[in-house]
Amino acid sequence: MLETFNFRVIWATMPQFLHGLGATAWISLAALVGAMLVGIVACVMRLSGRRLLIVPAVAFIEIIRSTPLLAQLYFFYFGLPALGLRATETQTGIMALALNSGAYVAEIIRAGVMSIPRGQTEAAVASGLNLLQRLRYVILPQAIGVSIPALLGQMIVLVKDSALLALISVFELTRAGQLMASERFMPAEGFFTTAVLYLLLYFVLKYASGQWQKRLIFRPAGGL
Repeated sequence: MLETFNFRVIWATMPQFLHGLGATAWISLAALVGAMLVGIVACVMRLSGRRLLIVPAVAFIEIIRSTPLLAQLYFFYFGLPALGLRATETQTGIMALALNSGAYVAEIIRAGVMSIPRGQTEAAVASGLNLLQRLRYVILPQAIGVSIPALLGQMIVLVKDSALLALISVFELTRAGQLMASERFMPAEGFFTTAVLYLLLYFVLKYASGQWQKRLIFRPAGGL
C-alpha cells in the first residue's frame, strides 16, 4: 500500500502539517487551562453543601457529559452569534473544549477530594482555617495529586477531541489533512500524515505524563 503513496508531496506539504501540529498543541493547552479552572470551580460548587451552588454545578456537569462534544461545538458556533456574542472560530473551539473537558475534570477532582481522609479536613477546621483556606492549602493539593493519572488521561482525550475543530474551519492538524485532501486530491496521504503526527503527539504526551508521575511518586522526602 505504502508504495503507492506520494511521499514527495507529503514532504513538500510538511510545513503545513507542522503548523497544524503547533496549532493543535497551543489550542489544547489553552483549553486544558480553561478546563482545569472550570473543573475546580464546578467541583467546589458541588461540594459546597449549599443547594444554590450544587444545583447549577450538577446541571452543568450532567448536561455536558450527556451530550456529544460535536453538538456542543455546533451550539456555540451557531448559537453565540444568534445571541449577539461574537467570537472567532478558534475562541469558540477553545471554549467548547474547555467546558466539555471541565465537566469531566470536575468529577475527577471530586473523586480525589472524596478519597482524602476525613481527619485531614477535621484537622484543618480545628486549625481555624476557613473554607477557602481549607480548599487551597489542604483539600485541593491532595485531591489534584491523587487525580493526576486520570487528569493526564483526560488531557490526552482533549488533544484528540481538538480534531473536531476542523469542522468549524479552525486550522489545526486535522484541518491540514483536509486541505491536502481537497487541494491535491490525496486523502490517503493527507490523513495518513495526520494520523502519524497525532500518534507522535500521543507518545510525547504519554512519555511526559509517565515522567511526571515518576517524579511525584519517587520524590525524595522533604523535597519540593
